Amino acid sequence: MRKLREIFRLHFENKLSTRAIARSCNVSSSTVQGYLGRFAVRGLLWPLPERVDDLEIEKLLFPDELAPKRGRPEPDWALVHRELKKKHVTKMLLWQEYREGCAEGLAYSQFCERYRRYFDSLGLVARRDHKAGERTFVDFSGDGIDLIDPITGEVSVAKLFVAVLGASNLTYVEPVLHEDLPTWIQCHINAFNFFGGVTEITVPDNLKSGVTKPDYYEPDLNPTYAAFAGHYKTAVIPARVRKPRDKAKVEQGVLLAERWIIAALRHRQFHNLVDVRAAVREINTKLNDRPMQKLGYSRRQLFEAIERSALLPLPATPFELCDYKRVRVNLDYHVEYDAHYYSVHYTHYINGHRDMEVRATATGIEVFFTGRRIAAHGRSYHPFKKYVTLPEHMPASHRQHLDWTPTRLIRWGESIGPSTKVLIEEILNRRTHPEQGFKSCLAVLRLAKDFPAERFERACARAVRYRAYSYKSVKAILKNNLDKEPLPDLTEPDAQLALPLHENVRGPEYYH
Repeated sequence: MRKLREIFRLHFENKLSTRAIARSCNVSSSTVQGYLGRFAVRGLLWPLPERVDDLEIEKLLFPDELAPKRGRPEPDWALVHRELKKKHVTKMLLWQEYREGCAEGLAYSQFCERYRRYFDSLGLVARRDHKAGERTFVDFSGDGIDLIDPITGEVSVAKLFVAVLGASNLTYVEPVLHEDLPTWIQCHINAFNFFGGVTEITVPDNLKSGVTKPDYYEPDLNPTYAAFAGHYKTAVIPARVRKPRDKAKVEQGVLLAERWIIAALRHRQFHNLVDVRAAVREINTKLNDRPMQKLGYSRRQLFEAIERSALLPLPATPFELCDYKRVRVNLDYHVEYDAHYYSVHYTHYINGHRDMEVRATATGIEVFFTGRRIAAHGRSYHPFKKYVTLPEHMPASHRQHLDWTPTRLIRWGESIGPSTKVLIEEILNRRTHPEQGFKSCLAVLRLAKDFPAERFERACARAVRYRAYSYKSVKAILKNNLDKEPLPDLTEPDAQLALPLHENVRGPEYYH
C-alpha cells in the first residue's frame, strides 16, 4: 500500500519540502510530486474525511489502475492451476501461451497477481503446489469397519489404509486387520499397482512399521521399509512429528474415506474381510470419479490428464518381504537366525569381523558385513536346530571331515576283513550321531598301515569278541601281541566268566 496519507500529512500539516518528505517516506522526490499533483487534480481537500481509508484514497487517486480492463479476457485460472502441476511448466510459459492467443491480454505481473488471488481462494491455509508424479501420501485411518464373527460374535475392526497422489488426489483405499510391517509393505505394493506406477517421494506418518526412530532432521527408517523403497526407486520422507499439514493430502483423504466409506457402510454387517474389500473397492471407485467442487474435475480425470504419464514405472519383479537382524559370528564361524545356524567364511571370525547383519526372506538367508554380502544360503525350516554350512567357508582341516561318510568307512573296513567291518559298524552305531565316531574309526583304520593285515584283522576280531569297540582297545591288543593268542570259545558254559588263577583273586569260599 502506497504511503499516501503520510505524504499528504507531512506536506499539508508539517509543511515539509518535497525532498524532506521523500527522505522520510523512503520514496523518490518525483513520486512525492506525482502524488501531490494527483491530489490537486482530483480537487481533494485536506484533511480528508475520517471515513476515507487508505484503500479509498488509492481509488480516488488511481481510478484507472483499479478499474477493470475491457477487452482483456482473463485466462481460465482452473486450467492454469492444473497445468502448473505438470513438471517443468512455469507461470512464464503459461503467460506466453496466453499472450499468443490474446495479444492485448494481461501483463505478466498482473497475470501472476491474479493467479495468486485465485490460488488463495482455494483455501485459507498454506498450500503446496505438488508436481505430477512427485509425491504419494500414505496413512492408516483412526476408525474402521466392524467385522463380526458369525460363530462367536467376536468383533474385530478393519482399519483403512489410504494412499493419495499429491497432484491429482487420486485415492486408493484398502481395509486391513493389522498395522504390522508385512501389512504396511503389502498395502504400498497394492497402492502402486493401483496407480500403475511409482512417485518419486513417499510421505508416511511416523508409525513404527515405517519409521524406527522419528527425528526432525534424520528419521531412521525400518530396514525392510528402506529396502522396499530402494526396490521401487522411491524416496521415503516421513512427515514431521505432530505436523499433520506435512501430509495434508492424506489427512484429507482419510477424512473423505471415513465419511464416504465408513459412514456409508455403517448399516451393513460384515463377517469376513473379502466382503469388506469388495464394498470398499466399489465406493473408492465412486470417490475417484466424483467431480471435485472447486476444480470441476474428478480425481480420475485429473490423474489421466496430468499424472499417469509422470509416474515412474513399476519394478520388473515384485518386492520380496524381508527381515533384518543384527547378529554376531560365533566361534564355529556361524551366525544364528530363527534358531538355525548359517556359515560365513571362517576368516571373518579370525579377523575380528564379528558384527554382521542378516537379511532373511521366505526362501533365503543373506549375511552382510559393512553393507557387502558375504554369504547366501537357502533358508532352513527344519523343526530342530540345524547347521547350514558351505564347504568353502570351512578351514582346510575341517573340510577333510566332509569327505568321510559312514558308508565309506565301513567299505574301507570291509576291504581289510569282516571283523574290521563289524568293529567299524559297532563304533558308528554306538554313537548318538555317526559323525561322533568318525575320528575313532579313522584312528582304527590308520593302525592297519603299521601292522600286517592278518594281525590287524585278528586284533579287530578279539576286540569284537570282548565288545571292546574302541581305538584304544585295538591298539592295546596289537601292542601286547594279544592278537597272536587264540580266541576263547564264548559258547562254552561259564566261559565268559572264567578268570585266570591268581593269588590275589578271591574264590567263592571267601564270601561264605
